[in-house]
Amino acid sequence: MTCAACSARLEKVLKRREGVREASVSLAGNVALVDFDPAALTTSDLLDAVAGAGFSVARESREFSISGMTCAACSSRLERVLSKLPGIEQAAVNLATETARVTAPAGVLTSGQVIEAVRRAGFEASPLLSPLEQQAEEERRAREVSRREGLRLVTAIALSLPLVLPMLLMPLGVDLMLPGWLQFALATPVQFYVGGRFYGSAFRALRAGSGNMDLLVALGTTAAWGLSTWVTFFGGAGGHLYFEASAMVITLVMLGKWLEGRAKRSAASAIRALSKLRPETARVERADGIVEIPAERVAPGDRVIVRPGERVPVDGVVLQGESQLDESLITGESLPVHKGAGDAVTGGSINGDGLLRVRVTAVGAESTLSRIIRLVSDAQASKAPVQRLVDRISSVFVPVVVLIALATFAAWWLWQGDPGTGFVAAVSVLVIACPCALGLATPTAIMVGTGVAARRGLLIKDAEALERAHRTDTVVFDKTGTLTEGRPRVERVLSLEGTEADLLALVASAQQGSEHPLARAILSRARELDLDLSPVTALTALPGLGVTATVDGRPLLIGSRRLLEQRGVEPAALPAAFAELERSRMSLVWACETAGETPRLLGAVGLADPVRRGAASAVAALRRQGIETVMLTGDNRRAAEAVADALGLDRVLAEVLPSDKAAEVARLREGSGTVAMVGDGVNDAPALAQADIGIAMGTGTDVAMHTAGITLMRGDPSLVADALSISRATYRKIRQNLFWALIYNLVAIPMAALGLLSPVIAGGAMAMSSVSVVSNSLLLRRWGRQRGRGRAALPSTEERTEPC
Repeated sequence: MTCAACSARLEKVLKRREGVREASVSLAGNVALVDFDPAALTTSDLLDAVAGAGFSVARESREFSISGMTCAACSSRLERVLSKLPGIEQAAVNLATETARVTAPAGVLTSGQVIEAVRRAGFEASPLLSPLEQQAEEERRAREVSRREGLRLVTAIALSLPLVLPMLLMPLGVDLMLPGWLQFALATPVQFYVGGRFYGSAFRALRAGSGNMDLLVALGTTAAWGLSTWVTFFGGAGGHLYFEASAMVITLVMLGKWLEGRAKRSAASAIRALSKLRPETARVERADGIVEIPAERVAPGDRVIVRPGERVPVDGVVLQGESQLDESLITGESLPVHKGAGDAVTGGSINGDGLLRVRVTAVGAESTLSRIIRLVSDAQASKAPVQRLVDRISSVFVPVVVLIALATFAAWWLWQGDPGTGFVAAVSVLVIACPCALGLATPTAIMVGTGVAARRGLLIKDAEALERAHRTDTVVFDKTGTLTEGRPRVERVLSLEGTEADLLALVASAQQGSEHPLARAILSRARELDLDLSPVTALTALPGLGVTATVDGRPLLIGSRRLLEQRGVEPAALPAAFAELERSRMSLVWACETAGETPRLLGAVGLADPVRRGAASAVAALRRQGIETVMLTGDNRRAAEAVADALGLDRVLAEVLPSDKAAEVARLREGSGTVAMVGDGVNDAPALAQADIGIAMGTGTDVAMHTAGITLMRGDPSLVADALSISRATYRKIRQNLFWALIYNLVAIPMAALGLLSPVIAGGAMAMSSVSVVSNSLLLRRWGRQRGRGRAALPSTEERTEPC
């Protein structure tokens, strides 16, 4: 809404809807309060009405910690439950991180509604705390769960071993088979005390009209225990007992769950490592001296003292002192970075041997470290597109398996006349089927992949960006600030009238107030030479071309060669010296006086922007991966081609206006496969959004970083190749996990139905399938060691995180 007419129009639209009793729209607050009859219309109807009036409602996302989920069927079922809540537009439940995120129009949904819906579905939910608080709470809860599950596992092993050992000794001719009543006494606590969690989870799933892995385990083991109990006390069924099968299945599944939990916590180590980087206290200057306070109580504007060897507690700017800061745990840069007065420092970096006095610029949720934690956490909680197919498979998995088990029993009984073997085969089918491996295949690989990326100084916004990046076959680089340092310097001044100093002063005067990198370089050079600048009037910016201005009564045209051509200056008539400048790597800023009918050329200023260290090796690394490299710049073609030749780029798109960059990227997407765009400035944001994958330099603007799917935490183009390599490695793991999870079920279930697997072997195989998927994802952590690169950006859980 932009004016009172907007709010009045929206108010009328809302009031006209049947069921709306009263509507009030506030322009100042950008809020609409609607009193309506929920029996007559829904929240979605109101949203449609707002959209029909030409407006939109802000969205908000809430995150919750979920407990009680045991497999992919649980997360799929809970996702469906949350999606049905009024106003919910999107619900995503992540089994690996045990979190749920719901997105709804702002103000429509409360946390209480979500928590109650989760409770009715048979689970427990609580709002997520801040990243640091949440991490501490999750670690405490994980330790408690691990201790409790470990105790139950030890109990199960102790009670199950006497049941299994006689089975193992029988082939050796040793008969130690226990009497039926003793087997019953040992197996029953395992079935109902240790296995109680399976019954609780299965009951909640059935109450919600769905099924999960625990339902399969409960059905299979209860059938084995129930038949054995009947035979023990009433006889029949050939006298066969299956107590050892029910007890060992539960024991093996519990062992698998315990190992899986440890592996999942290891996969989430990136967030824990990040959380440990922030110091708990800070030394702050007060009127009465230096006081030590909790870091969260530091406010912007405070002055903080950082001693040698300490971690910087906050983001800030150095006021006094010099030192070398180790930022490798945040940016991945292995070499210490010199910091002096006026330089920005990042919370979590380690101070070297100097004492620093720092003015605080950002704390809490706005600090760089908190934003990194939030980005990594969001990426790990998001779902890759391939996961949607897996979720659909998991949602029908359990009912199909139950039907297969029933069909197995019926087939053995009716066609083979062997209900005993049919019973064992049906139990094996129920026990060996495992939707968990399918559910964990994608999120665990995403968790580890984003963690590895963070250790390398790569922040990935979501799982979709990580998955899509593996298909990249064309990388488009912006030139200034991406392949070059973005700090051009004046190298040559050629003047056709008067001295070079006079021309430089004239051009610098016309550029006063401009924020363009070339303008700043010209002004900086004029100040170095102590030139007198004249007042500028009638200044008009020409985006991507230059400026028109009046200096000392002289109307001037300052800008690119394209601007000259538009205003009638014939390039062929330029002196040879200018042509020589253009053939170099310099960018030329031309100056013309427009007092007469035809602009009169006054001269040109040549500027050079040094190529970034590592830019050439970055381009070479991409080309070795078979990726086409393109440079997209507004600079003149000759200067752009000189830089491209030096770096070995495949193509150059030069003299492109900022407004046309997105269109050029769109054309590349039509002619190529998947296009990634690398940039750092505000004018790159549309192109970053247009590309399949936007990659922003962390040294650039916030606009570029918010638009991009991947952010490079340091200004090193070689990280682009790393980002694509990590994406490919992660996607490879996802495919491996899904392949083995699907193959496992496709092979194991028929084998169990044919009577080739006993319930004990089936239980062990099912337990290890989930463990193997998570363990395979953890192999991604070898990516950095395999590549043999510098120090990691984040410490592993075993590494020290404090200086000696």
